[in-house]
Amino acid sequence: MRMAVALGIVAVACLATVAQGGNFLQDAEMSWGDGRGKVVDGGRGLDLTLDKGSGSGFQSKSEYLFGKIDMQIKLVPGNSAGTVTTFYLSSQGSAHDEIDFEFLGNETGQPYTLHTNVFAQGQGKREQQFRLWFDPTKAFHTYSIVWNPQHVIFAVDGTPIRDFKNHEARGVSFPKTQPMRLYASLWNADDWATQGGRVKTDWTKAPFVASFRSFNADACVMSGGAQRCPAGTMEATGTSSSWWNQELSDMSYRRMRWVQRKFMIYNYCTDPKRVAEGVPAECKLR
Repeated sequence: MRMAVALGIVAVACLATVAQGGNFLQDAEMSWGDGRGKVVDGGRGLDLTLDKGSGSGFQSKSEYLFGKIDMQIKLVPGNSAGTVTTFYLSSQGSAHDEIDFEFLGNETGQPYTLHTNVFAQGQGKREQQFRLWFDPTKAFHTYSIVWNPQHVIFAVDGTPIRDFKNHEARGVSFPKTQPMRLYASLWNADDWATQGGRVKTDWTKAPFVASFRSFNADACVMSGGAQRCPAGTMEATGTSSSWWNQELSDMSYRRMRWVQRKFMIYNYCTDPKRVAEGVPAECKLR
């Protein structure tokens, strides 16, 4: 099995059901906020609140090493300037791995900025930013991370917006050995989040609320030093239906490129300041 080659450091047990479903009472726990985060609707949803005293956040009870993570989110409506809502995977330590969705608020009537980043062995600075093609405050939308040994794919409502590939053979670090938890938070970052910090949080609009629901982790869970994956995850089926083997089809690639042409507003690969320091190796590779 390719798993033994890809990891080499963990034991693997295939189970019929691992980290699927999605009940916040069972699968997540509040990590900070002093009561500002609330599980709602019998565990099917969770609301995070930000006021002048503090924001709030939660984390998954499990650690994952590869998987497909889905979350439906409805962002802070109205004047959300200065606020940041996050949904990300991360390990711990200075050489940590991390896969980020961050939503930077804005003044009423102005669009959110969707910020993405990938850290591997403590190295980040791989930011890509987008506008969304819908109002993310009016309804819930699904944000997904597909993480397997060859790809990190970011998707919005099933449409891929970014594909960070494993180019370790070319000297590019890739997150594949450190288990990561899911984290989500709502916090104040008005020193930088909106128009470079020029627009501050309007506390007269507080409390701010971001809502989460339908958390689903079809993933390999780390437990007792062993990696437990859903049955059939690593079977070579000849298709990309499983997240373990998932890569972009020609059609999915064209959809991603359309999003990037129409809605990408920042790309570290083309930032003149970054390019002046040397084009990152992965930016030269497809």
